[in-house]
Amino acid sequence: MNAEPVTVVTPEIREFAASMLESLRVFDGIGLAAPQAGRPLRLVVFDVPSQEDDADLLSQGEIELLPKMPLAVINPEIVSSGSELCEREEGCLSVPDIFANVVRPSRVVFRAMTLDGEPIECECGGLLARCIQHELDHLDGVLFVDRLSPAEHRRVDRALNRLLAFGKTHEFNRVVTK
Repeated sequence: MNAEPVTVVTPEIREFAASMLESLRVFDGIGLAAPQAGRPLRLVVFDVPSQEDDADLLSQGEIELLPKMPLAVINPEIVSSGSELCEREEGCLSVPDIFANVVRPSRVVFRAMTLDGEPIECECGGLLARCIQHELDHLDGVLFVDRLSPAEHRRVDRALNRLLAFGKTHEFNRVVTK
């Protein structure tokens, strides 16, 4: 199930985005997509921490967007991805307490619109690029565990099975969209 585009930013959309940002704060996350919060919308919130220690290595997108955090965007998309890949550990608010290495492009060109209608298009690297890719995956029904190598999946398989069993016991259901 793919999330639907946001056609009009209503007061309800703004309130929902604010609620998502509060969830990020409470659960100490850096990104959250609307489908994770129960709405099939192309809406994502970010609160990626500033990377001041690596200021000379920041991409133009990090320089532009990190000072604006927390940030809510609608209809985000990845316009292009760099060819250089980077492996890094990821976790997810939807898959609590499970962390695994995921290979992703190290840079992406990101396009979106803020809730106030400000267009964004910039090349992003670092943690911001990874977070963008991770959250936009959610808009298309993909979890980070769906991107694991076979070896990495085997490493966390037991924990994933325990989480699935817990979810079934408590009547939580994952919607499989493939």
